[in-house]
Amino acid sequence: MKKIILYIAASLDQRIAEPDGGLEWLTGFPNSEKTDYGYKELLASIDTVIMGGRTYREILNMDVIWPYSEQIAYVISHHKWEAKENMHFITENIIETISELRNQEGKDIWLVGGGELTSALLTAKLIDEIQICYFPIILGKGIPLFPSNHIESTWKYIGSTAYNSGVLKVDYIINKTC
Repeated sequence: MKKIILYIAASLDQRIAEPDGGLEWLTGFPNSEKTDYGYKELLASIDTVIMGGRTYREILNMDVIWPYSEQIAYVISHHKWEAKENMHFITENIIETISELRNQEGKDIWLVGGGELTSALLTAKLIDEIQICYFPIILGKGIPLFPSNHIESTWKYIGSTAYNSGVLKVDYIINKTC
């Protein structure tokens, strides 16, 4: 069975995006050492990405080459989009479909974002690992990392990495003994 891994950047006040979904706080963060914060290691461990519709739109608005061409992408959305190679859109039976993906053979699944999808998958107990890269920024407002409406869960700390930029990456796995 595949693991679903939430790998995500967050501000110190637990925001993953600006109120409009923008990521300028993240893309504009100084990174003179070109640190990838574990991104390449994560990409090597997955063959599938899952993201919400807002996250998908933000990536399209970044005016970059699609970053997940080596993976199969699933976008959870209320809207039908034009299908592309290695890309699927899930508009109904979201939890069931993701659960089926998780039960397939292959590498793990990266839950790219956003907050509502994260909350739904936490409630369905489908997230196995969380990797949060905390950036030394306080946004004050924006989209929360963990919106309400998910159930309580207990996580086991498995490690952390502090970077010269001030970013702290913290890794957890679900504590299945609780």
